[in-house]
Amino acid sequence: MNQNIVTLEQAANSFITQSADKPIPEIIVKTLLEEEKAAKKNKNPVSFQQLEGAWRLFFITGTKKARDRAGIILGSGKYLPHWVKIYISYCQNQDETANIVNSVNLGTLKLSLSGPTQILPNKNIVVFNFTRMTLQVFGKKIFSGDIRGGKKSEENFYKVQKKEAFFSYFAISDKIIAARGRGGGLAIWTKEEQK
Repeated sequence: MNQNIVTLEQAANSFITQSADKPIPEIIVKTLLEEEKAAKKNKNPVSFQQLEGAWRLFFITGTKKARDRAGIILGSGKYLPHWVKIYISYCQNQDETANIVNSVNLGTLKLSLSGPTQILPNKNIVVFNFTRMTLQVFGKKIFSGDIRGGKKSEENFYKVQKKEAFFSYFAISDKIIAARGRGGGLAIWTKEEQK
């Protein structure tokens, strides 16, 4: 295992254990950029087998444009507060299609967005479209239904992928995944069962 992955896994472990001894954001961003550069040279395609399961977001950077607007609040990267629980999960269906679920848990409130997803052939790019939303408060569904065109958007998903949101994954291990989003920001998730 390369040193960059070791550093990212150490950051994930320190986040989960809430250790005060975690790598500083500048080191994480530098490590992410190095790993992204190496991944562009290696060109290893990603598979859904590598992504299956629930992953908890723990570190983000903004785009330069967003950082300029946010000033010093965002900086070059930051760990999410431990009480903010944001998960992404992928599930491949028997018919070879796949789904993505992104959920945010804030206390008694849970918001989930889901929809179709696909890996672009021979690439590390995962495109997706959120077409369904579920909102729960105290475990009770307040809303569950289609959004952004629902079923029609799902039907068109495989035809109009140039316009879809995506993650370009460049670091994957059993413990972490890291990607650059369409907007240019970087993110790292750690494997964790959704709570």
